[in-house]
Amino acid sequence: MLFRKYNLPISLLALVLTLTLAFFAAGCAPEAAPVTKPEEEPAGEVEILGYITLSTTTSTYDSGLLDFINPIFTAQSGIEVRIVSLGTGAALESGQRGDADVLLVHDRATELKLVEEGYFVDRFDVMYNDFVIVGPADDPAGVLAAANADEAFNLIALGKHPFASRGDDSGTNRKELRLWAAAGIDPKDADWYFSIGQGMGDTLRFTNEKLGYTVVDRGTFIALRNGLALTIVLEGDPVLFNQYGVMVVNPELHPHVKYDLAMEYVEFLMSDEGQNLITSYQIDGETLFFPGFGLE
Repeated sequence: MLFRKYNLPISLLALVLTLTLAFFAAGCAPEAAPVTKPEEEPAGEVEILGYITLSTTTSTYDSGLLDFINPIFTAQSGIEVRIVSLGTGAALESGQRGDADVLLVHDRATELKLVEEGYFVDRFDVMYNDFVIVGPADDPAGVLAAANADEAFNLIALGKHPFASRGDDSGTNRKELRLWAAAGIDPKDADWYFSIGQGMGDTLRFTNEKLGYTVVDRGTFIALRNGLALTIVLEGDPVLFNQYGVMVVNPELHPHVKYDLAMEYVEFLMSDEGQNLITSYQIDGETLFFPGFGLE
């Protein structure tokens, strides 16, 4: 069997997450030959034998990772990957309706629940990075001095500093709302809290215009930060760990789903080659995602 499950005790899980994010904060990412976004697809004609529809979160799309990985998969398999980029909530709904063959999203708790309910099968932890809080370089809220996300959110709320929420039921938006709840704050009716119902790129630009703060996954921020006067003001808190999962729509619920082709894509991502491609993809010398196979 190509895939294995790893069942780790909760205490060990906490240690793994803490050490993982310590790598990010210290800049000690796993070494890999740097690969940047290609200027063009691999040379040569590719005979297309079929296609699959991938419903994925905007963070994987905006980062450029899929533009790098998918042409390599297509060149090897002859399977074209047609991308539908949505917030994680909308992506999960599209999969439940049978409007996609395979999903790549980041709301692990909901993913596992939907697998248990039978909507999806063959789910694996494919990669991870972390969320960060970004804000103006002069950091008027003093978040740089915060020890963790709870303190950061309390400082933002106490000073009534502008905060931009995606407000789109994406994985990032769901994480942000959980962070507010953990901090004991309900900001939804506050005049400094802006829920804009937009993707991450527009949310970052809105944050920049407001000289405010927001939550973003590290990979997307690295990919989109040029032209923004924003910087990372909080990182490294284990609660900011960001797991991505890949899974196939259950063909027993939706017989039209291209299960076999979708599984070829899953197996490619989970293979040594696919995992190495993930970790080698860089922008400006920085790794955006890390292999996540087997991390429970």
